[in-house]
Amino acid sequence: MSSYDSLKEALLRRIVSEIVLADSPGEVIKKWREYFNVTQMELANKLKISPSVISDYESGRRKSPGSSFVKRLTKALLEIDEQRGSVVIRQFSPIVKISSDSILDIREFAKPISIEEISKETESEVVACRDLANKKVLGYTVVESLRAITTMSGFDFLQLFGTTTERVLVFVNTRTGRSPMVAVRVASIKPASVLLYGVKQLDPIAVQLAETERIPLMVTKLKSVEELIRRLRRL
Repeated sequence: MSSYDSLKEALLRRIVSEIVLADSPGEVIKKWREYFNVTQMELANKLKISPSVISDYESGRRKSPGSSFVKRLTKALLEIDEQRGSVVIRQFSPIVKISSDSILDIREFAKPISIEEISKETESEVVACRDLANKKVLGYTVVESLRAITTMSGFDFLQLFGTTTERVLVFVNTRTGRSPMVAVRVASIKPASVLLYGVKQLDPIAVQLAETERIPLMVTKLKSVEELIRRLRRL
């Protein structure tokens, strides 16, 4: 399998998983359709169905589609993009390349979610910039902290932002939180918020850096990374 085919397959799995696991699959379908700049009519023609079917799924008027239909729909989006030169598919190349090593989960929300809502869902305490708790974010990336910091280049770090910088970077298995915040401090592009998991004793420097950068910092005490990701996916 070529590197391009591997990229396309990885992106297919990512989109299908995001739609199937979403509480509102129709909203996520619409988000990806618009991201690929495909109209309902174009997608319907590719799938050989009525445009009203796509509209009904996206609006929630029709029952959530099954995984087989979601896979067909996602393949149709990818094929349309290929016909246009794979412009969107190739944008994800750096993300897919590093995801198997450092990224544990990466998703875009179907609608903006406030930092306060994320804090409640993940049982996190906002320890810096509490006045920005109402700020809305559009997605999250869960990163294995030590592996990301020790192996990623500056360019790789930028790929953690997926399709938008308005997201929460979630660093897991960090004991003090200092290293992740130093990495964020020196990065040219900043996340909307940072969430730490695995902190044994929070370093005051991490809080100070977050305050200096005006980046809301959260710390969760959930018992496992799996539980943290499960809760993030519920948002």
